[in-house]
Amino acid sequence: MELFIDAVSKLYGRRIWGLREFSLTLRPGVLALLGPNGAGKSTLMRILATITRPTEGTVTWQGADGGRPTDIVRSPNTIRAVLGYLPQDFGVYPNLNAVEFLEYIAALKGLGGRAARNRIQELLQVLNLFEIRNRPLGGFSGGMKQRVGIAQALLNDPQLLIVDEPTAGLDPEERVRFRNLLSDLASERIVILSTHIVSDAEAAATRIAVIHQGHLLTSAAPETLMQAVAGKVWQWTVPSTQLEAVRQRYLVSSTARRADGVHLRVVADACPSEGAIPILPTLEDAYLYLLTKADGKDGGSVP
Repeated sequence: MELFIDAVSKLYGRRIWGLREFSLTLRPGVLALLGPNGAGKSTLMRILATITRPTEGTVTWQGADGGRPTDIVRSPNTIRAVLGYLPQDFGVYPNLNAVEFLEYIAALKGLGGRAARNRIQELLQVLNLFEIRNRPLGGFSGGMKQRVGIAQALLNDPQLLIVDEPTAGLDPEERVRFRNLLSDLASERIVILSTHIVSDAEAAATRIAVIHQGHLLTSAAPETLMQAVAGKVWQWTVPSTQLEAVRQRYLVSSTARRADGVHLRVVADACPSEGAIPILPTLEDAYLYLLTKADGKDGGSVP
């Protein structure tokens, strides 16, 4: 099973590039797309879901059956049959309950009979929706609707699962449950998770692709990205009166006010002060460092 993205670009209008020469090869596992809002994550996902056509480049799919690779732009139905997709803006029919809605989506996907009903019951249990399955969706909270969206994406047991900002609106317990679900699913399928929440990527992803202004900055395992900033992350305590000046000069990834001053986490190529001590990097440190370098900055506040 493989998804091959080759030099894909998307032009909106005459001047705005949503993606520029994006290339990446995906195999089973969880790929997290990390990037600021407007970086091109949703554009890429819409192309992979065959909703948007690329301006340039190709996307080729080879399924688990080992058949001939297929250009999904020319033959979109090949990948649609094995695709599960949860867009960022997911809508529901407010007068239907969860079971009715999932039965409707299952019918649209060509699923029916006892197998479809059993699958719906299974997903209602896994996603903590079973107790509210008969309530109209119009009365659901944002987090409940998001879980229904996740359920519909999993109905056909997809080989390729694409989820765009899936934890938006979920409470901490639900977020943990969903991240564990993604990890469980990833052994037998390709999962693409788009998010700006670094902790979600860190918890679920086997590989991370960082996107900035439509370009792929890097693609690597989380531990590889963190190793790239080893020796460049510092803990530094400064008086609160110096905080703004430090932010103007260095990349400050976090702050915590304490009785002895402001405890800073600083990402810098060299030690920022005699009082700073090196500490182990996190994925967020690596991510912010990459974005700052891409913007042509050596320091400064968090982008």
